[in-house]
Amino acid sequence: MRLTIADAGVMGVLDLQGGVQEHLDHLQRIGIAGRPVKRATDLDGLAGLIIPGGESTCLARLLDIFGLRAEIEAHYRQGLKLWGTCAGAILLARENVGEAPFFGLIDIAVSRNAFGGQLDSFNIEKLAPLVAREPIPLTFIRAPKIVRTGPDVRVLLSMEDYVAAAEDDQILVTVFHPELTPSLAFHRYFARKCGLCPARDAATDRDADWTPQSWFRFGPHA
Repeated sequence: MRLTIADAGVMGVLDLQGGVQEHLDHLQRIGIAGRPVKRATDLDGLAGLIIPGGESTCLARLLDIFGLRAEIEAHYRQGLKLWGTCAGAILLARENVGEAPFFGLIDIAVSRNAFGGQLDSFNIEKLAPLVAREPIPLTFIRAPKIVRTGPDVRVLLSMEDYVAAAEDDQILVTVFHPELTPSLAFHRYFARKCGLCPARDAATDRDADWTPQSWFRFGPHA
């Protein structure tokens, strides 16, 4: 059953490159209105902004070309919540090992492409107790590792020698791709962080109707 869209606020998804439609699909499934963000005016009135996975160097160049870097920083200073997934986490990190940081807004250090190339991508399930009561499926694709967190950063998920999810009061970062799994847990978590009230299925955070092709219904110009 499709959920109705909440009237309490709108979430933006940066629409320059990467997994845009997949995030919009997950937002709709939790009853939150999603807006693609392509220009500065699209940032107005947002409760939060998702910076999706993709290719961080490409995203950084496009953010500068379209004049969105300074606009996102300005809205952040006015209270906009941000969530960076994979490449988005790299862009938000204060330190990027061996490279210059981009936004530098959350006190973490990331190691880009820490797992290797595309063939080293993998799926796994892990428990993040502050996010969901059941293990969450995680998809890692050319993922970075968070190798340091500052004193004001809360670790949400640790794995072996690195951190996979963390946050401060205004920013959430995940090095994996929640939008590529049936789990809605992290989208619900971020919506609540933004002061929104996502619809909730008390039994599970996984949408049984989800498929990897679910976002196709939006079409190429959603």
